[in-house]
Amino acid sequence: MHYYQFHIGDYRAATSHLSNVEDLAYRRLLDMYYDSENPIPTDIEWVSRRLRLGIDVVRSVLNDMFELTEKGYVNKRADAEIKAYHAYKQKQQANGKLGGRPKKTQTKPTANPEQTQPEPKKSLTTNHKPNINTGAIAFARPNDIDEIVWKDFLALRKAKSAPLTETALEGIRAQAKKADLSINQALQICCARGWQGFEAKWVKDEDRKAVEVYRPGFFMGRKLAGGDDA
Repeated sequence: MHYYQFHIGDYRAATSHLSNVEDLAYRRLLDMYYDSENPIPTDIEWVSRRLRLGIDVVRSVLNDMFELTEKGYVNKRADAEIKAYHAYKQKQQANGKLGGRPKKTQTKPTANPEQTQPEPKKSLTTNHKPNINTGAIAFARPNDIDEIVWKDFLALRKAKSAPLTETALEGIRAQAKKADLSINQALQICCARGWQGFEAKWVKDEDRKAVEVYRPGFFMGRKLAGGDDA
């Protein structure tokens, strides 16, 4: 592939726990993956030299963000993007062989129309209205959660293919209370750690110290160094 789409929100949610050098390693690994359209080789020393980064950093990012297989390190999201790219390319080539996109045709009426006035459109009832928000958040942001924290957490859940529900949020709220934290603080920690869920027993001392100095509107992923996936 000569290029690939970069989804800022998804990337930020999935990599908020990485350090600066780990983030650089991940971006370069993705470039290598998309450029070759092949798994990253298991020879980490060889890969590190190509990326101009330390072996330990490259190994850490590969183990965290990729999956080791017999063919090498793979990334499911990148594989899906590559597959979609080739499907689109094949469709465009097929259209080209047919002379481009098919032209729209409009048949001329051969007789006088039976009706001189169109029938009034029937309004859709609630049961018939199309659901254009399938998979999206179905409820409003609670007042006790900052808007930026709310948006970051929704992006994190989306990146993990886990749309947020009221039931899931209430579960997090209960665990936050158990950990003696507000729901806003719990979601800050989730964003920083890359957690789609939250349990009181996961919270560490450094997490509590970070939320104590939290400023509204400041993304917590930049306050905590490192993280783990839940």
